[in-house]
Amino acid sequence: MTATLVAQGLAGGYGHRTLFDSLDLTVTAGDVVGLVGANGAGKSTLLKLLAGVDEPQAGTIRLSPADAFVGWLPQEHERIAGESVTDYIGRRTGCTAATRDMDAAAAALGDPSLAAPGTDPADTYSAALDRWLASGAADLDERLPVVLADLGLDLGDDPAAAMMTSLSGGQAARVGLAALLLSRFDIALLDEPTNDLDLDGIERLEAFVRGLRGGVVVVSHDREFLARCVTRVLELDLAQGSNRVFGGGYDSYLEERATVRRHQREKYDEFADKKADLVARARTQREWSSQGVRNAMKKAPDNDKIKRKASAESSEKQAQKVRQMESRIARLEEVEEPRKEWQLEFTIGSAPRSSSVVSTLSSAVFRQGSFQLGPVSLQVNAGERIGITGPNGAGKSTLLRGLLGRQLPDEGTASLGASVQIGEIDQARAQLVGTQPLAVAFEELVPEMASGEVRTLLAKFGLKADHVMRAVDELSPGERTRAGLALLQARGINLLVLDEPTNHLDLPAIEQLEQALESYEGTLLLVTHDRRMLATVQTDRQWRVEAGQVVEV
Repeated sequence: MTATLVAQGLAGGYGHRTLFDSLDLTVTAGDVVGLVGANGAGKSTLLKLLAGVDEPQAGTIRLSPADAFVGWLPQEHERIAGESVTDYIGRRTGCTAATRDMDAAAAALGDPSLAAPGTDPADTYSAALDRWLASGAADLDERLPVVLADLGLDLGDDPAAAMMTSLSGGQAARVGLAALLLSRFDIALLDEPTNDLDLDGIERLEAFVRGLRGGVVVVSHDREFLARCVTRVLELDLAQGSNRVFGGGYDSYLEERATVRRHQREKYDEFADKKADLVARARTQREWSSQGVRNAMKKAPDNDKIKRKASAESSEKQAQKVRQMESRIARLEEVEEPRKEWQLEFTIGSAPRSSSVVSTLSSAVFRQGSFQLGPVSLQVNAGERIGITGPNGAGKSTLLRGLLGRQLPDEGTASLGASVQIGEIDQARAQLVGTQPLAVAFEELVPEMASGEVRTLLAKFGLKADHVMRAVDELSPGERTRAGLALLQARGINLLVLDEPTNHLDLPAIEQLEQALESYEGTLLLVTHDRRMLATVQTDRQWRVEAGQVVEV
């Protein structure tokens, strides 16, 4: 069905804090709205409001027709114990809820005492049946194995029965993509759908989003995905406390935003210069008026009434000019100074240079269950910058563990050079985990830093008082990623390992990371599916990992 979602005068936040207000947005068939803004600006909050999960602080949200099927796919950082692939996909597509509602309506149709007071069981059943059919639940069991096979998910003889908690991160991301491909939403609200997807998965997602007949609102940190898919951009500007819809695609938004910000700065500078000039001229007029009165009192004898009258008139004229100048200042249309956005500005701490050979693998074979990486022979030299790509499950993480000496080869040899100081952002963000407060966990990793220094450093990364005393596991993935970046600045390193570093970072932070990598002079191993990062960050070598083999490209 063709559906339209209209938000008017929307305000949202949590507690007593308002993140955005006076927000207007219309989403109709064919629209792909990219929702952008710094972490904490309210992107996920807005999606929950549009989905009807939370109530807005102000404003209204209307659906036309009222029974349109709105699907909200949030970021899911944990998989539910005991939930199978089938259960997961049923939940994510809305089919499970639609089936439950239809079963309840059917029971009430047979036994009217089960119906809600004041409702017609026949009408309730008819509406539930329509929703069940619209959700695609009727043929989900037939479609599911076809989509899983098409995505190359090898989950055993009965893939749909596999437990979500048993899957690797890449496999879970593919199942999440399968849920999206199997969904039949009239309006889709997608929160970071590209997280953990490889290039093939991202391209499939792009094709799906571009082919949807319904409207889409999507939050994503993948700039190339945004550039290829979105038709409009809604920016939540946390620094200015404003929101604005930009027409055109993502690249057009970047250009228009730069122009808008330049004009805002120019308008303020013009206002500030004009006001400063008028204030200076008023000050001068007051000084002249005051000086004229003093001179008149000194020079004019008491019996020279004519001169005294002339001096008084001159002083009154000067005072009138002062009043006129002050009136002009008061009539100036006030222009508020654009507030500077918080920016993640950091450098990567450097250690003394390692040995000339950082790591070597010689005919190394690594086995995990039925999977085998290798035999592979590689050498990483000091100062080299190596980009590593390949599909999920191909062995990239296994390769990193082997190079870093964290997994011994089943065959062949592996060795790590002397004086190698490793700094790492791993895909699972596993360096900072647990129930300890962030400040305590961070201090244990850098014992040479005082508590005050740790808090000051974390604050530079946007992690302030309400973050540092929270348990690490209670932080969002984006907050944990920024804490990991702070750790890179606190430690001296000469081998930097980044495994999908852009996951959960907002767009400004990704750009800051790219700038920090420009000045980093140590050895770099970069694993990423972010196409713009691959194009932006300078590398000396490119390795592609596929089907357990490593090829230099």
